[in-house]
Amino acid sequence: MIDRQDFFAAKLAYETDASDLYAARRSGTEVVVIDVRSDEAWAQGRVPGAVHMRYSEIAERAPQEIPADSEVVVYCWSPGCNAGAKGALEFAKLGYSVRELIGGFEYWVREGYPVEDYDGAHRRPVDPLTGIPRIRSRA
Repeated sequence: MIDRQDFFAAKLAYETDASDLYAARRSGTEVVVIDVRSDEAWAQGRVPGAVHMRYSEIAERAPQEIPADSEVVVYCWSPGCNAGAKGALEFAKLGYSVRELIGGFEYWVREGYPVEDYDGAHRRPVDPLTGIPRIRSRA
């Protein structure tokens, strides 16, 4: 039987969230970000610098394109999509240090982090339910 402490420690070892990924990248931590969504979703926007690799392609492509000692973060569209977990499993089978981005691309966008598409990088409005609240002055 797994105890709660072990469970949550393991969960944190295998998952990351948008704010932690953004902070790691800003600090210079080398992270390979993998987007496993469809071509259509990729075209609508992605985490800047992400590599587009469907989970069904990982076993063949990853050993050729991603160095084996890379820190990898995989994402899909949202918490309602399990393709990120499927992609992470494929990287784990290959021996990579891999984590899944919880909340997926949806929460990356909702929290106001940069988005890249064919027009370049930009930010979309922060969802007030997920973003940092702004304090208004009463002056």
